[in-house]
Amino acid sequence: MQSIFKDSIDPDDTFQFERMLHKRGFMRIAGTDEAGRGPLAGPVVAASVILPADSDHTPFCDSKQTSKKQRYQLQDLLHEIGAEIGVGVVSVETIDSINILQASLLAMKQSIADLSKAGTEPDFILVDGNQKLLITTPQETLIRGDARSASIGAASIVAKIIRDEIMVDLHSRYPQYNFIANKGYPTREHRQNIKKHGPSPIHRYSFKGVKEFDNTTDQPR
Repeated sequence: MQSIFKDSIDPDDTFQFERMLHKRGFMRIAGTDEAGRGPLAGPVVAASVILPADSDHTPFCDSKQTSKKQRYQLQDLLHEIGAEIGVGVVSVETIDSINILQASLLAMKQSIADLSKAGTEPDFILVDGNQKLLITTPQETLIRGDARSASIGAASIVAKIIRDEIMVDLHSRYPQYNFIANKGYPTREHRQNIKKHGPSPIHRYSFKGVKEFDNTTDQPR
């Protein structure tokens, strides 16, 4: 399968991998991606999306290239075309326990399981990045996959929306960190607020920028 992917040379065709797999007999191809590896607070969220083979894939792209309004429009479009969607959310406690890379892979694995739970198990997975998932479903990794595969791009959009909504909700509980604006990312203001107020229960205590201000080492969080 890897040799086929090496032959793909059109950077503007974001459905070429899915098309190659369709020709190989795979019909339920899920793209999976995560949102939230870099923040100092909040969970990591992953989504998996199966785009209908006959749908217009061209609108779906890397979420980082879209505005908030565009992301919600694309999410509506996913529902309109009948795309199948699974979601996985991994907590800050698990992130601190197993590290952010493993937590991201776990969130992706959970999003695949969420698809399967709905009776829509994929027969092939395109995974953003260079780490495969610990599942038996055939899969291939794609570095910068969110920009190269429409299915992964669609997953990145869903994951970004859900994670941002979680952080907006957390803002109401911890307004001193301004999560509604920074979404947990290490902005200058956010780092200053951690220094001023100390970390909250939903900060990632294993991350630099948080652990230095942890004064609750001997106390349960």
